[in-house]
Amino acid sequence: MEKETKLKDFYALKNKKELWKVQSKLKNFTGQAKKAIRGETEQSKKEGKQLMERLKRLNLLESERVEDVLNLTIENIMDRRLQTQVFKAGLARSMKQSRQLILHGHIFVSGKKMTVPSYLLNKNDTIAYNPRSSFSNPEHPERITEKKVIIKIETKEETPGVEQVVENG
Repeated sequence: MEKETKLKDFYALKNKKELWKVQSKLKNFTGQAKKAIRGETEQSKKEGKQLMERLKRLNLLESERVEDVLNLTIENIMDRRLQTQVFKAGLARSMKQSRQLILHGHIFVSGKKMTVPSYLLNKNDTIAYNPRSSFSNPEHPERITEKKVIIKIETKEETPGVEQVVENG
């Protein structure tokens, strides 16, 4: 329960139900992999191949081995969610803000408005602001532009610790 709470807080989930859905998805992936590993029929091999194609498309696996599906964790799947990717792409200041941007229709995925924070991104999906959104304006006050770095300059004068703001660029 403590791990669930930490994951819920870290990924800024609405409630634990969202986490349980991801756990269920992971359980389905591993169950299908186990079935494909122990199966000898043509159908089980076909299902194993389809599972691997799906996981590659979701960018969850790189290898060709079905056994590697058993090494997937909840964090692997959580990192592929739209909410997490919006934050990692620098389109939001926090995970909570990324969730809000998605729910309010400020985010496009491959040219289409997406309002589902739990959407699992495919390998070739692109994330951008909605062109009609106020966030598409670079001057928007909540939009992240360039990070500011504060450099402390020590001087021998009577004003120790003068701060100077330098823009990255």
